[in-house]
Amino acid sequence: MKARKLAVITGADGGMGQEITRAVAMAGYRVIMACLRVEKGEEVREALLRERGDLQVEVRSIDLASFVSVSVFADTLVAEGGQVSLLMNNAGTMETAFHCTEDGYERTVQVNYMGHYLLTRKLLPLMGEGSRIVNMVSCTYAIGKLDFPDFFYRGRKGAFWRIPVYSNTKLALMLFTIDLAERVRDKGIVVNAADPGIVSTDIITMHAWFDPLTDIFFRPFIRTPLQGASTAIHLLLDEEAGKRTGTLNVSGHAKPLSDKYVRHPQMQELWNRTEQIVNRWLF
Repeated sequence: MKARKLAVITGADGGMGQEITRAVAMAGYRVIMACLRVEKGEEVREALLRERGDLQVEVRSIDLASFVSVSVFADTLVAEGGQVSLLMNNAGTMETAFHCTEDGYERTVQVNYMGHYLLTRKLLPLMGEGSRIVNMVSCTYAIGKLDFPDFFYRGRKGAFWRIPVYSNTKLALMLFTIDLAERVRDKGIVVNAADPGIVSTDIITMHAWFDPLTDIFFRPFIRTPLQGASTAIHLLLDEEAGKRTGTLNVSGHAKPLSDKYVRHPQMQELWNRTEQIVNRWLF
């Protein structure tokens, strides 16, 4: 039997992650579900196997808020060899208050951006011609701002406020997408970003006094997890989508990016600072 191509999906135990896992597995890939909540991941896996018993889906533990955890996950894959055909950086968080990780960084920043940066960098040796990387961003990247070095340690200058911090991480992930796409273009690896819109997931359950207002204002625009995941699924599986790189995609289509982002003045500094932070975990 011909070996199936390998796909790695972070946050595969969440709403959109489950839908992406289903679509990729149904397309014939062997899927590694990279999950923080392993028990939840196993529930998702078992449900998928009840739908179709011949799927190849495996749950593995990863905590994107820990460089040790990310490194162990990636090093295990590297030791196993083979090629990673698809890498879906889907996991995300919006912390309700300031939380410092074991590595000393703000948790939203490490989960949404730094953890995925390290995972991607460590898996690049397993990727080649035809491999695809998709980063899950957000329309909020447009209000993001990178204040160095506060971005890494506090999320932003001044007091902690979750929406700006979250937006800053999505800007960083967008710039990482653009930068990495150029760096790996000659290897035939394509890198794109997916904006899912406002999706009914744990992230927008804010548990705060303005929950009713949030519901009133955003309910008409909220998408189901499947609707939110559709653009990422398109980027991972569609033949034509595999021919473009370094793009932002909304509702299944590439959306032109202004020079403000394509030639962002902090793009190189972001790469250099992040590389310096994770360097000890790369070798």
